[in-house]
Amino acid sequence: MTENNEAIKSVVIERTLDASAELVWKMWTEADHFKAWYGPQGASIPTANIDLNVDRTRHVCMEMDTPNGPMQMWFVGQHQEIVENKRLVYTESMSNAEGNVIDPSSMGMPEGHPATTQVVVELEELDGKTKMVVTHVGVPADSPGAAGWNMAIDKLVAYVSEAE
Repeated sequence: MTENNEAIKSVVIERTLDASAELVWKMWTEADHFKAWYGPQGASIPTANIDLNVDRTRHVCMEMDTPNGPMQMWFVGQHQEIVENKRLVYTESMSNAEGNVIDPSSMGMPEGHPATTQVVVELEELDGKTKMVVTHVGVPADSPGAAGWNMAIDKLVAYVSEAE
């Protein structure tokens, strides 16, 4: 994949949060905090297993009500880079409840959706606030996944303001 194609197939969200980088870091790395904000509006996170070590696993379940009834989506990945309070990089794949990677098309994703994507979270503390840049490589900026990320980050901003 060329850099140009990668840029096209990435959602990038930048926000400045009225919180320390240490607190924002906890939102991404501590399961109870992550479960409180992750996912689009209407979604809940009943399971978030986060082993915060390089090459160790994250396994997350997202539940939501759909017109056809409740639906679960599981995601599994590995931490690739961890720089406390500054940078978190992990892979993400759709999986079953046991953590086995499944074909994205089996969950209704469009043809060509990559089996594994990468999430990069960068934090920079600025005058008591934190600039956060989230990049999800493999998810197009105009996709439903990008819309879901924007809703999730809105929830994160609200949750952080309550946690301060």
